[in-house]
Amino acid sequence: MKTLFKLFVLLVLVAAGWVGYGLLLPTRPQNEMFVLLRPGWTTRRIATELKNAGVIRDSNAFLLWHYITRPRSLKAGEYRFDHAASALQVHERIAAGDIFKHTVVIPEGYNMFDIAAAIEAAGLGTRDEFLKVARASTALVSDIDPEAESLEGYLFPDTYQFTRTQTMADIAAMMVKRFRQEARAIGLLKASNSPEPNRTNVRRIVTMASIVEKETAAPEERPTVAGVYYNRLARKMSLDADPSVIYAALLAGKYRGAIFRSDLNANSPYNTYRNPGLPPGPIGNPGRASLEAAMRPAQTDFLFFVSDADGHHRFARTLDEHSRNVAAYRRAVSGR
Repeated sequence: MKTLFKLFVLLVLVAAGWVGYGLLLPTRPQNEMFVLLRPGWTTRRIATELKNAGVIRDSNAFLLWHYITRPRSLKAGEYRFDHAASALQVHERIAAGDIFKHTVVIPEGYNMFDIAAAIEAAGLGTRDEFLKVARASTALVSDIDPEAESLEGYLFPDTYQFTRTQTMADIAAMMVKRFRQEARAIGLLKASNSPEPNRTNVRRIVTMASIVEKETAAPEERPTVAGVYYNRLARKMSLDADPSVIYAALLAGKYRGAIFRSDLNANSPYNTYRNPGLPPGPIGNPGRASLEAAMRPAQTDFLFFVSDADGHHRFARTLDEHSRNVAAYRRAVSGR
């Protein structure tokens, strides 16, 4: 009897030691560790992945605790482990869905090529994967822009939190949703529950706003820049917008970091030096201020503008006045 009792006590001590080792003793990753737990994985697969990554000491102890406590299901996602934690703490984090989110900053004016590069840099997928979705998912904006050939113009610039379990389609849809929110807030789109259809030419406004966004970083100038371009349109003058020439080169895969004579002569509908009117679609993704400027441009008789080499622009009503401003710009640049 004493022997059986001693054996029982020994087994209890061994079990307690195993539980303590597997569940209570903290594990410290050698380096910052990211573990991706994919949707549909079983609890056993999750435990194995955590063990292989060195996040927990014993996968069976982890499983035992999970089946004893019967908590909420373990949440798929990417988790970051950068400090010592016990298996109990790891289990709690995964049950709570403490998923790591990648911060992606999309500045105003970024085009879909820039956004694709930012997505790739954040480790969320490849540039080509995002571009494929941006070109194929026009159904997301078909109600407001039936002619859209991509999501260019509707991928709203903002600071986003994305996870690695989100698809490229999810990411693009989130950006379009932000566009709709801002567009409704400024009156570009009707409220989502409004029975009236949108009567504003959204594509025209967004296209103009995308040019304005690229032309000036000074918020106070944007309505005036928009006014200049609307004045040129009214007089059937070419817009001569350099950003549209750059975009044409990007679409053709020929942009070399600067505008060359061959770019100005390129046979592209986005080349506003050769083609009158607005380009066929947005050349980037404008922010709220540029959208408002395109909706409510300044009432002005300016027809030209050029940089003052100090972050702003000089505006002119006549070609002679513009030529003087261009000469002043060149003197300012050469004098530096």
